[in-house]
Amino acid sequence: MIKGVEVYPLRQIPDERGKIMHMLRCDDAHFEKFGEIYFSIVNPGAVKGWHLHKKMVLNYAVVAGMIKLALFDDRKNSPTKGRVQEIFTGEDNYCLIRIPPMVWNGFKGIGTRPAIVANCSTVAHDPKEIVRLDPFNNHIPYSWDLKHG
Repeated sequence: MIKGVEVYPLRQIPDERGKIMHMLRCDDAHFEKFGEIYFSIVNPGAVKGWHLHKKMVLNYAVVAGMIKLALFDDRKNSPTKGRVQEIFTGEDNYCLIRIPPMVWNGFKGIGTRPAIVANCSTVAHDPKEIVRLDPFNNHIPYSWDLKHG
């Protein structure tokens, strides 16, 4: 695990009409503050990343489909500096993933249909607050390729 990254199993309440999928409540111990909620759609096999936020805490939950979330800790004074972490999340592993500022992250759509990634962030989007890297040509020791074996 990367220091500061937290994973919380989320509750789903199914019935014959469908289901409720919990994400984040203001009385959760890990709730910090509300900035905005947005949704990112990622197609199967597509990669969205790498990016990091200077101030924003991300709270991801995949409400449809599945993704492979990759994280890289490049923070100078972090005890987990240089560590890579993968989390497979979505309908088959429904959870909230809390990512602190300054941790590189990206995700790849896996499976056969688009995935919907919800983010309840702690600050509203600010283009000056985000840093982006090419997903395939960068300094991060990670490959988005399918791993066999």
